[in-house]
Amino acid sequence: MSLLRPLLAALLVLAALLAAGVAAAAAPRVLFIGNSFTFAAGTALRFWRAGTVTDLNGEGTGGVPALFKSFVQQAGLDHEVYLETRGGSGLDWHLQHRLALIDSRPWDRVVMHGYSTLDAADPGNPALLVRSVRPLAEALRRRNADVTIYLMATWSRADQNYPAGTPWHGKPIAAMADDVRAGYDRAAAGVPGIAGVIPVGQAWNRAIAAGVADGNPYDGIGAGLLDLWGWDHYHASLHGHYLQALVIFGMLTGRDPRTLGEAECSAFELGLSPGQARALQQVAFDELAQARVVTAMPQPPAGAAEPQRCALLQPAGR
Repeated sequence: MSLLRPLLAALLVLAALLAAGVAAAAAPRVLFIGNSFTFAAGTALRFWRAGTVTDLNGEGTGGVPALFKSFVQQAGLDHEVYLETRGGSGLDWHLQHRLALIDSRPWDRVVMHGYSTLDAADPGNPALLVRSVRPLAEALRRRNADVTIYLMATWSRADQNYPAGTPWHGKPIAAMADDVRAGYDRAAAGVPGIAGVIPVGQAWNRAIAAGVADGNPYDGIGAGLLDLWGWDHYHASLHGHYLQALVIFGMLTGRDPRTLGEAECSAFELGLSPGQARALQQVAFDELAQARVVTAMPQPPAGAAEPQRCALLQPAGR
């Protein structure tokens, strides 16, 4: 009996370790592939909480992936989050220059997007995006046949709309985002593994139409409205990226973004007011509910909690 007890104890410890290993392996690996619209150029988000995600390029980037990671942690979900980004690039560049890096692991979910005008040399033409998506998706599926891939449709650039001589000059500000979305819909059509298009640009359009955000930063920002663009009227501001990450969070998890609540910790850390966080969460929910991606869930009551710093619960990747 004296020999059995230590053996039994050792077996119990081994079983616990094996169970922990299985639980860890069950955490989905999420990869973000993109450019400055993912790494949040020109904002404090670029290097924010970079230690919670893994930058495959080793550049110390946090960006939108770190914000997504914060959301899933607060929702009680376990995700390993990675990113592979390069400024000014389309998916064709990643396919040509980073495929070995992208192919270094089997991914469970991938969020990817191309250049903001669909084609830097031919704005509005989705042909290059369409040609790039299928081989990249095929490469991802060779590593994991069950990978779920999302394309992310980006926002209208004010600098491509309001100044004379720009590709979308004279059109409504929503037009560029809708054209970009149509290009991503074409790129996704019939490609195995692609689960859908994340409607970030449409959420921006909704925020403007709903009177949450200003539609023209060139004529000044309306009182009480948010500027979703950064100082260059091209990239996103912190508010714009917050809305972007909320839409991604809802799309990948099926959770109502409003369940994060106005006291959500990353909004607090990045300088958004509770009212701003609440308004942007509502916009994200409305867009995703219209797309039938999420349904209403119980929300924390307004003013119920004081915001606190985000907990660093897991090391990079986890």
